[in-house]
Amino acid sequence: MIRGSTELVAIIGSPIAQVKSPGNFNAWFTEHGQDLAMIAVDIAEPHLASFIQALRGWNNLRGCVVTVPYKQVLASQLDQLSPRAAALGSVNVIRRDADGRLQGDNVDGEGFLKAARAHGFQPAGSRALVVGSGGVGAAIAYSLCESGVRQLVIADLDQPRAEALAERLRSHFPLLEIGNRYDSLEHFDLVANATPVGMGGTGEMPLPGVLLETLSPTALVADVVTSPVLTPFLEVAQGMGCRIQTGPEMARAQMGNLGAHMGVMPVDA
Repeated sequence: MIRGSTELVAIIGSPIAQVKSPGNFNAWFTEHGQDLAMIAVDIAEPHLASFIQALRGWNNLRGCVVTVPYKQVLASQLDQLSPRAAALGSVNVIRRDADGRLQGDNVDGEGFLKAARAHGFQPAGSRALVVGSGGVGAAIAYSLCESGVRQLVIADLDQPRAEALAERLRSHFPLLEIGNRYDSLEHFDLVANATPVGMGGTGEMPLPGVLLETLSPTALVADVVTSPVLTPFLEVAQGMGCRIQTGPEMARAQMGNLGAHMGVMPVDA
């Protein structure tokens, strides 16, 4: 029940119907007796700047989770970024301070790794392939580097964007092997789809079938897509005996990180 006293948080993006955060957050708020609620906001890009200006004066809105496709475009419209958000040039959560200042962070990578560790994946010394170099892919790649992977490969149909991300990461992590080239999946301990490919039951795959046939059965295969829960990509990996990590698992794992930045829940929620 939303009352006049209820404080709000939001999740903004477009489309927005597929997101799991409102259900996760609102269930936690109810279970813990908090007079808080999350609303979903599907906003068109031409009106983002107006929304940000309104947010500065929206006294009962504590902050926003940011989802596709606005993680990078909003980073330049905030008052302050965390060091990792500044390095990535993207945000997935905004806190509104009492004075209206907006503080951005990106905890996508932390949430992804929290879920991956629950599947037994240990990033230190591992080999990882991240498909996608947009906001979520960059965040996952950054956290993998922070955690000491042995090798990181970034794949993207937009090759210049993938190369630019690899170069940026090499500047922050000069001792790591970071690149864009690979011929097979057999040596990767982690293969992650960080693109929207497969969302909405389209049946599309983020990698060619001939490559998927080279997956190691010991690899963890992950997808950030939340709907469907079991994407065609994950179905193929599961059929090959791989451990799989779904998009909703990542969403639930990072909820505490998101809520803590907005000041509405503990980080271990």
